[in-house]
Amino acid sequence: QGAMTRRRQYGEVANLLQGVVNVLEHFNKYMGIPQIRQLSERVKAAQNELGQQILADFEEAFPSQGTKRPGGPSNVLRDACLVANVLDPRIKQEIIKKFIKQHLSEYLVLFQENQDVAWLDKIDRRYAWIKRQLVDYEEKYGRMFPQEWCMTERIAVEFCHVTRTELSKIMRTRAKEIEVKLLLFAIQRTTNFEGLLAKRFSGCTLGDGTVKKPEVPPPSTNPFLEDEAGTETDEIVIEKSDAEKPKKPKAPDNPFHGIVSKCFEPHLYVYIESQDKNLSELIDRFVADFKAQGPPKPNVDEGGAVLPSCADLFVYYKKCMVQCSQLSTGEPMIALTTIFQKYLREYAWKILSGNLPKTTSSSSGLTITSLLKEKEGSEVAKFTLEELCLICSILSTAEYCLATTQQLEEKLKEKVDASLVERINLTGETDTFSIVISNSIQLLVQDLDAACDPALTAMSKMQWQNVEHVGDQSPYVTSVILHIKQNVPIIRDNLASTRKYFTQFCIKFANSFIPKFINHLFKCKPISMVGAEQLLLDTHSLKMVLLDLPSIGSQVVRKAPASYTRIVVKGMTRAEMILKVVMAPHEPPVVFVDNYIKLLADCSTDTFQKILDMKGLKRSEQSSMLDLFRQRLPAPPSGAESTGSLSLSTPTPEQESSRIRKLEKLIKKRL
Repeated sequence: QGAMTRRRQYGEVANLLQGVVNVLEHFNKYMGIPQIRQLSERVKAAQNELGQQILADFEEAFPSQGTKRPGGPSNVLRDACLVANVLDPRIKQEIIKKFIKQHLSEYLVLFQENQDVAWLDKIDRRYAWIKRQLVDYEEKYGRMFPQEWCMTERIAVEFCHVTRTELSKIMRTRAKEIEVKLLLFAIQRTTNFEGLLAKRFSGCTLGDGTVKKPEVPPPSTNPFLEDEAGTETDEIVIEKSDAEKPKKPKAPDNPFHGIVSKCFEPHLYVYIESQDKNLSELIDRFVADFKAQGPPKPNVDEGGAVLPSCADLFVYYKKCMVQCSQLSTGEPMIALTTIFQKYLREYAWKILSGNLPKTTSSSSGLTITSLLKEKEGSEVAKFTLEELCLICSILSTAEYCLATTQQLEEKLKEKVDASLVERINLTGETDTFSIVISNSIQLLVQDLDAACDPALTAMSKMQWQNVEHVGDQSPYVTSVILHIKQNVPIIRDNLASTRKYFTQFCIKFANSFIPKFINHLFKCKPISMVGAEQLLLDTHSLKMVLLDLPSIGSQVVRKAPASYTRIVVKGMTRAEMILKVVMAPHEPPVVFVDNYIKLLADCSTDTFQKILDMKGLKRSEQSSMLDLFRQRLPAPPSGAESTGSLSLSTPTPEQESSRIRKLEKLIKKRL
């Protein structure tokens, strides 16, 4: 064996050595026998000598110092590798390390930091260089190393590690020169290269050094020989057209993903800052467009127009998110989320809230008090048709933004690293859109409410004690109905796409209008019997109109939502009961008081006092009535106050005169 080694007959040596090693393994448990131990030590010594000689042979063929060109492949070295396979694994590792270092030594010189070609704008040259090297290696040395050593892949991987270190160094030095277009260009070329590695190699040399069975593609399909079409032009440019380009999703099964491109992560703030700037400009453009084009035109056919700008904003967001997730799913995604939040709030305030029509000359926006202080009885400044449509449009847009922001949050959580999911939270922004929605509804309610105020004031100013006969509905009722018929259909048509907010509008209006109507009823004093009958007729007319309010003026009659109907029935029935009590004779007092308690189930002396005022009773009569009222009050049920809702199911007591029944017949006939 020694003679063969000296003659470099490594092929025979490899076979013999493998045999000896196998035999010695059988004798492992007999190492206590001196002869066997000596034999084993002689084999070890021979192996060491062999290893050193093989390393020397490789050093001579591929000198790591000096200018001597590396030698060509040789059968001797090929067989030497087979021997190395049987020797201590460190010999094989040393051969691999030396060869790769020698193979990449030119790279470090050509792409030194001070070379023009080392900068990001010439990053393609690095990948072109290694592609040539690998083709060259395959041709010259492909058969010299055993296939399972995966040498081509090892060279490529070492190139990646070196490139990552070198790029990190140069980018740290020249950080000020990295602008976003250059950065994205470099990242894209790098991820293209990483994709190419995945096509060509299995990644078996990555990780813990355990070698997976390499899948060796047939030599004819070496992608390094293929020219990648279009690499010179497909850089990522942050422009509109990019949104339409199909994106290469980050392939999670690419074992080489990030092997070089990880070095760009510390510089992604450049990308985030550029998105900040772009979004700021986008919002400014939306503001300018809105000023230039004015509010959206009334849109009766399709329901409220969602402002087109909000779709543009989310399309841009989606593009940024996809792009950023390809660059990194770590901290930069969190930074991008913060930018997204900032511009969602800007959009809510500048485009939505900022364009809600003001209800007063003051800039405070949602105050309507100055309108109510206008001369009583005069018409109040109402929103125009355009303004009503604009409010509905802003409401619909805010609802779209609310729903889309929730989806955006989900998508961001899907894309970001699992450890960072907790840091993504857009509830503050969805709340902001909710505020815009409720402000919009409030404006619509206040507008209709204020329009009805003069009519209610007129009602309380009428001389109800002088009414001599019951006629048609009073002019103030006609006025309220007119305002409802003017506003509600516009609002309903413009909120057709967001039915639940139309229902909210109806409920809020009923909750605002009915208590106000009752307060004005109490101001109608004193009232004659006939006056009370007229008011009861008017109240019934209003009740019917309010019940019909959600579908007023609509071809399609839909049943009003039950939640709304309950509010109207409860409130307006209370108004009717108040009038029925007023109409009841106050003699004998006990019957009157009990009738009041039964009809109104309202234990407050304040309300009772108001009813006595409406009847026009003298102070002396009132005080004895109040005493009686306090005595007759039922004890409150234990644990709870009695509520007004009892009154709804109370039957009409016999004290009610037949005049009321006649009146109701008259109402039915008229309706």
